[in-house]
Parts: sequence; structure tokens; C-alpha cells
Amino acid sequence: MRTPALLQPTRQPRSLCLHTPACPSAQSADAKAARVVAAHPEQGWSLLCNGVLLFEDTGELLPDGQVIAPHRPAVAD
Repeated sequence: MRTPALLQPTRQPRSLCLHTPACPSAQSADAKAARVVAAHPEQGWSLLCNGVLLFEDTGELLPDGQVIAPHRPAVAD
């Protein structure tokens, strides 16, 4: 059975950024410096123009599907 066209995976755009100069890519060290294009603090996430989803727990989801686990700083006593 063939998968309907609507259910087939689609290619994600490399970047949603239309700024000049362009925001950092999702793979760059300063990826979080990209502009927010959609913010949903009530749901705990924001979408950056480079395609990165940032979560309030400091986790991330990159456009290629890679998951970055939350990385909270250690608490000093």
C-alpha cells in the first residue's frame, strides 16, 4: 500500500530567516541568538527563525530532528 502524499515526510526549510544580515544557522554555536518568530510561553516553547524550537526547560529541538537535552547550570551551595 502506498503512503498518501499528505502523510509523506517533507523537507524542512533550512531557515525561516529573512533578515539582513541573516540570523545564525541552527548548527552554529550561537544558534539561540536567532530571532523569535513564534512564542508560546503558556505552552513553554518558542520557534526561532533558524528553525530551532527552544523549550522553557532549556531543551531544544533542531530542524533536522536532533534533540538537545535540557542543560541547566549547577546550583552553587
